[in-house]
Amino acid sequence: MIAYIRGTVAECLPTHVLVETGGLAYHVHISLYTYSKINGQNQIKILTHLITREDGQTLFGFASEEERSLFIHLISVSGVGPNTARVILSSMEPETVRQTIVTGEDTAFRKVKGVGPKTAQRIIVDLKDKLSKDLGFGPIQPGSSKSTKRSEAQSALLALGFGRAQIDMAIQKLPQQMLEEAELEQIIKEVLKNLG
Repeated sequence: MIAYIRGTVAECLPTHVLVETGGLAYHVHISLYTYSKINGQNQIKILTHLITREDGQTLFGFASEEERSLFIHLISVSGVGPNTARVILSSMEPETVRQTIVTGEDTAFRKVKGVGPKTAQRIIVDLKDKLSKDLGFGPIQPGSSKSTKRSEAQSALLALGFGRAQIDMAIQKLPQQMLEEAELEQIIKEVLKNLG
């Protein structure tokens, strides 16, 4: 498995990049998101994922670990191949893809070329719980420290394996003052008591 390639950019196009290192040039397929991050750079480090099939090997590259992780999740869904996953990641930024899956709003996926209503639903059904547990709720939108602590607590408890509905009910039992003033660790301990 090739984890990443560090080298000189020999060619950079919206669909692929040629990275030269150690006398070899690797042809790496990329999304438009990755292209926007690496375009214009001479030296890069690109994270990779190798797909091996009967007809050959294809190397896909990513500007961030989040994008690579989403790509791997997407290709695990029946009916979503590497090229479809790349088109999805070209149409939306990784954070948008993740939020779309976690919130269950499949309309954004339906706008992507090659993704029909059934595939969009399958992506959400297959990945919603995985992404909620693996990645939490994502960056917190600007707001009060109460909402930040609440979201951080939810993410931590999801990672521990509790269901979202359980967590939400347990958090609602906490006094507002605690959500506003208590440390995150204390909030999580109190929620765990309510879950127990």
